[in-house]
Amino acid sequence: MPSDTNLHDAPAPDTTWQAEIRAGVRHVRDLVSLPLSPAERAAAQSAAANHKVRVPKAYLDLIDWNDPADPIRAQVIPSPDELVEQEGELDDPIADHEFSPVPRLTHRHADRVLLFPTYQCAVYCRFCFRKESLTSIGRGYTREALEPALAYIADHSEIREVILTGGDPLSLPDKALAEIFARIEAIPHVRLLRLHTRVPVALPSRITPGLVAALQGRLMVTIVTHFNHPREITPATETACRTMRQAGFVLLNQSVLLKGINDTVEVLEELCRELMYRLGVKPYYLHHGDLARGMAHRRTTIAQGQALAGALRARLSGICNPVYVLDLPEGGGKVPIGPCYVEGRDVEGWRLRGLDGAVREYTEIVGAQEASKIPTAGS
Repeated sequence: MPSDTNLHDAPAPDTTWQAEIRAGVRHVRDLVSLPLSPAERAAAQSAAANHKVRVPKAYLDLIDWNDPADPIRAQVIPSPDELVEQEGELDDPIADHEFSPVPRLTHRHADRVLLFPTYQCAVYCRFCFRKESLTSIGRGYTREALEPALAYIADHSEIREVILTGGDPLSLPDKALAEIFARIEAIPHVRLLRLHTRVPVALPSRITPGLVAALQGRLMVTIVTHFNHPREITPATETACRTMRQAGFVLLNQSVLLKGINDTVEVLEELCRELMYRLGVKPYYLHHGDLARGMAHRRTTIAQGQALAGALRARLSGICNPVYVLDLPEGGGKVPIGPCYVEGRDVEGWRLRGLDGAVREYTEIVGAQEASKIPTAGS
């Protein structure tokens, strides 16, 4: 596998986070250092040939190697199941490329765009929906590569929000992040910068004062983390999130519903509660698994996801509940697919199922003028 120079060969002075990358798994050949059986190692090496492998030492240290079903291990150690592709799985499950008017930018929704400053990550998740792009493109950050995308944003005044994704934008050095922030901040109609990142989970030492300084200025900054399991919440991730909160960043989390990893109400309940109560991170989305190739073994059914979302709604406060969503193929966007609590309606009113399972009648009471606008049954 080719190395990612911006991650471990950058000219910046040595730091803890760079050392943790070097001490972890960076190449297929590094799998020999892990406590795997010969058969497991051979299977992992075979799977890694199709999708990059990288795991920082901090995340490797969370793995219980005595547990073959360890949820941390399952997210980052290659499995031969990844080589089994199903009909209908896609290289580009949410049509990033179809809605890309210029390189390194996707414009799917009118008021916001995705910007890809790098196609490299500090950790490569086995279930990644961009796994094909990350392996085939594999390019890091250069000023020249972003110029067409930045010019596009400047020319489209309807864009209010820029979302840095990739790859992982926080895998970039502070200098690169500061340059990107300054260029976006100089575009008057942009008001919010959002960063989607796995770094606070897998490499929390990367959240440094220099990184925080690189992202402060006029723009509102939102960090969307990617915790999938309560075992990922550690003293180090708590420190990283506190640093970002104290910097004034809005913290959200999006998880992926993964079979065999977090597909029980007990795991999701603990994850969502601890995200909010311990880390101060609002559970934002619970994603149904995208149609990435070789990921059928990690996808639940939508019905299973709806049951889990319903159980969470009954167990957790609203502030701890994520929205269960499906990112539709062909660029249809994220749509809520959680359980419906409307059982029916007629001329008398609505029938709604409560969190206790009981169905109750609800009659709308509005002013006379508004009442005339309420459609009757069959209208």
